[in-house]
Amino acid sequence: ILRFVFCWLLLSVAAMAPARAEVVATFYSHDFGDHFPHAFFTLKGKIDSTGEEVDTNFGFTAVSVSPAILLGSVKGMIETKEAKYVDKSNKHFSLKLSDDQYAKLTAHVEKWRNLPGKSYNLGKQNCVHFVMEAIVLLGFQVNRESKFFKKPKSFVLEVMQLNPMLALLEK
Repeated sequence: ILRFVFCWLLLSVAAMAPARAEVVATFYSHDFGDHFPHAFFTLKGKIDSTGEEVDTNFGFTAVSVSPAILLGSVKGMIETKEAKYVDKSNKHFSLKLSDDQYAKLTAHVEKWRNLPGKSYNLGKQNCVHFVMEAIVLLGFQVNRESKFFKKPKSFVLEVMQLNPMLALLEK
């Protein structure tokens, strides 16, 4: 009987404990097709400290995808894609974020959203660079000399090779 009472007490306390809230960041790439190649990440879940629900995604792109991007810098913007686009993209890895990591990522998004002037450059500051800096903020290694800055999928796969634990997180 004592064992039964102890188990009942444990279950009662566990049931009263608040559910652990968390936001998960998932990193994606999108190959050529009906859209320009792209790297981006989603944020989904609940912020631990506030309970706020999060379900969004962010990428960095040119305001207008035209031949001008081949000639130099153009105006850039943070973009959020529709769910259908995300679903058709290559999911690479997901990370559970602390509130601090979530805050770092949202500050990163705002920093890039507020870049002045012609902020998008295909070779120097594109969607891959945006995702690369997000990955660095989360404490992972990247190759800043990568040959894949114009190949989102190849770049993210390179990041996963540099950080083998990322592949293990998906198992």
